[in-house]
Amino acid sequence: MGRWEPNARERLERSALELFLQQGYESTTAAEIAERAGLAKSTFFRHFTDKREVLFGGQEALNRLFADAITGAPGSATPLDAIRAALESAVRIFSPERHVWVRQRKVVITGNSDLLERELLKLASLTAAMADALRKRGVTDPTASLAAELGRLAFHNAYARWADPANQRDYLEIAHQELDELRAATAALGQEPPAG
Repeated sequence: MGRWEPNARERLERSALELFLQQGYESTTAAEIAERAGLAKSTFFRHFTDKREVLFGGQEALNRLFADAITGAPGSATPLDAIRAALESAVRIFSPERHVWVRQRKVVITGNSDLLERELLKLASLTAAMADALRKRGVTDPTASLAAELGRLAFHNAYARWADPANQRDYLEIAHQELDELRAATAALGQEPPAG
């Protein structure tokens, strides 16, 4: 094998998912992933610290993408408008070409409690990144934290709906709908009389 291999990272991701789905996450080794991709084991470790990172390697980039979209939103943007900008920025990641990969990733994560826990930590990290970006815009707490939580919930719901095999809609349309529904629900909290 040559020192440089084109599309090594993508090949490793694709090979890892194939193996995770065929023989299970726990039963798959980094060496097997590299072999399936036609690469050396050392190439795997140049791209990923461990096999779990194949599924979660883009976390820092996603946090940065969301934070940059929030801080770059127009000065007149409300906290939820800035969150909308963050959700819209994910279009670069959740393209139609990535749909199959995301669905397969979801199947692997859903079948493993350790990976589910890691997914929750990923969402907590994303929430913290959004809240920090809102604070940099001058939004104080509890508004910054609440807006970030709504952003996390909208993102999580939109991601799950977009990854559903039956889904035919694009991520952005779903994300807008989720955020609009959450905005309406929070507005309704102050208007509905108690049941009884």
